[in-house]
Amino acid sequence: MSLPFLAPLRRFSFLGNSLEDWAVALAVTVLATVAMAFLRSMILRRLAATSAVTETRLDDLVVTMLSKTYLLFIAAFAVYFGSTFLELGRARELFISRIAVAALLLQVSVWGDVGLRAWRDMLRQGQDGARRNSSAVLGFSLRLTLWVIVFLMVLDNFGVNITALVASLGVGGIAVALAVQNILGDLFASLSITLDKPFEIGDFIIVGDVLGSVEHIGLKTTRVRGLGGEQVVFSNGDLLKSRIHNHKRMETRRVAFVLRVAYGTSEELLCRIPRIIREIVTAKPNVDFERAHFFNWGEWSLNFEVVYHFRSPDYILHMDAQQDIFLEIYRRFEQEGIRFAHPLSIVKLADPPAGAPSQSGAPAGPAWRH
Repeated sequence: MSLPFLAPLRRFSFLGNSLEDWAVALAVTVLATVAMAFLRSMILRRLAATSAVTETRLDDLVVTMLSKTYLLFIAAFAVYFGSTFLELGRARELFISRIAVAALLLQVSVWGDVGLRAWRDMLRQGQDGARRNSSAVLGFSLRLTLWVIVFLMVLDNFGVNITALVASLGVGGIAVALAVQNILGDLFASLSITLDKPFEIGDFIIVGDVLGSVEHIGLKTTRVRGLGGEQVVFSNGDLLKSRIHNHKRMETRRVAFVLRVAYGTSEELLCRIPRIIREIVTAKPNVDFERAHFFNWGEWSLNFEVVYHFRSPDYILHMDAQQDIFLEIYRRFEQEGIRFAHPLSIVKLADPPAGAPSQSGAPAGPAWRH
């Protein structure tokens, strides 16, 4: 590329290039820097305007990341573009290209670091102290992994043989992992609880034969306050291997019970029982009646099965509603003359066989005459 007004500069040279070529390279570098800075500013403005009217957090995350695009890295890219207009020799061109690649890697790592920190802050919003600690550990682990990978890539970019370094890090990591595998297992289980959220502080859960409210979720253990007032401590790894029933997240509670009516109840009353139960259950608030059926013959009772749904996970409210239903059923049965069944066993003694002695010791049968 040759410009007429730069003709006087052709008589001078530096590093095998005329001053005219240096002037052109400098102009390209400046223009590239200005163009990339302007492009960054324009993209940021448009993304900021878009994120202000949307509810998703993804665009906010992108704006936060792109706002950390540093001018130093932009200038490094621009210098590489300007150097393409010069004849610098193989070694110098390789050095400049490596500088540009290193700048690109560092800029990408800065974007990733900022994005991970912003994601961690979003994750920690509204969390308790224990979950904040887990989020902090997770964020630190991901950021450390990112920077270690970028550091190794930069070394490899500058021609450093990182094979031995990676191998030593791998062997050391395996040794450390074997030494603290239980702790690491509980730590990663804590991170899994933080991300997946199978339960939270205050949730009422059932794990095996333990029932209670979650009090604390730590890096290694989770503590549950049992119904008897005792504190039960689970390791996070063992807890995630168990089957967890989370009653706090119950939307509706299905309730089924059996009414036992005495044998001898008339057919008319038996037919009226399902209608009576329907009237009682449907009259209660927050209760959805499902069915009431005469479903089997018991040994000492005629059994009716009743099913309804309570529209609240609160156990106390559920028990209040069930108590009202039971008391109302008792009143209506008393009014209708329907008797509840009680366990009853009838023992029938068989007649003694012929020829067996009687209780008085005389043989059974007709009396003997003398």
